[in-house]
Amino acid sequence: MTTGTAPARAIPERRRRGFAVWFLDTGWRHLVGLAMLVFAAFPLLYVLSASLNPTGTLVGSNTLFRTIEFSNYVELFQREQQPYAAWFLNTLVIGLVTAASTVFLGALAAYAFSRLRFTGRRVGLLTLLLVQMFPQILGVVAIFLLMSGIGEIFPQIGIGTQAGLILVYLGGALGVNTYLMYGFFNTIPISIDEAAKLDGASHAQIFFGIVLRLVAPILAVVGLLSFIATFSEFVIASIILTDPQTQTLAVGLYQFVSQETSRNWTLFSAGAVLAAIPVMALFLYLQKYIIGGLTAGAVK
Repeated sequence: MTTGTAPARAIPERRRRGFAVWFLDTGWRHLVGLAMLVFAAFPLLYVLSASLNPTGTLVGSNTLFRTIEFSNYVELFQREQQPYAAWFLNTLVIGLVTAASTVFLGALAAYAFSRLRFTGRRVGLLTLLLVQMFPQILGVVAIFLLMSGIGEIFPQIGIGTQAGLILVYLGGALGVNTYLMYGFFNTIPISIDEAAKLDGASHAQIFFGIVLRLVAPILAVVGLLSFIATFSEFVIASIILTDPQTQTLAVGLYQFVSQETSRNWTLFSAGAVLAAIPVMALFLYLQKYIIGGLTAGAVK
């Protein structure tokens, strides 16, 4: 009886793919990604380069970062007729109040549509969806007339007031945000509510103590989207806000380039760069909630 070991199998050498095969398989994706990166980054770099150029025109900014000075940023806060600091503060206040109010009111409405059963519930949901099909720009004239009429009775929320602008923003954002939250609220098992009711919890206790903590991702997404939309909105703000001291950044910065004889594009670029910082900071802070908040409500 003879014993022996089986001969080891030869491991075939892995053939290296040629460049043409690799490019047709995955290489072209790298080129597409690089092209999209250049397409997205170039305007940002151009605006940043223009903000560091003291010439006041975009002609001298065609060469990126040829001149680097911070005089535009200093001049922004030295102009008395164009108070950039006041615009910045006004925009932050309006954006944060609008975002917080939108999240709170939208969550209340979404919870009611998701958990309560009442007459007109389905019609209300369909109405919210139908109203969002019409862009807000179509109602500019109606908004102006409405705010003018309200201002005659309640001057605190009429034309020229930031409170009136916040109310207009809330009216335009609650529909789509409520529908977005409604899909996310439906992913929360209703058995959690039933268990809490057995322990004697009311709807208010369930909403504030349990449900809001479980839907934190969608609250962060709605708050972020509302803040970004409010921060960059121009048309409604230019109609409602008439006093330069109460205007927002979008309306105020337009003054730098609106007059043919005194256009200052580099000063406008400096203001735009500073205006992007709060949005970017909030986006980076809430980025862990964004993907989950946008996708979890898509399925039940």
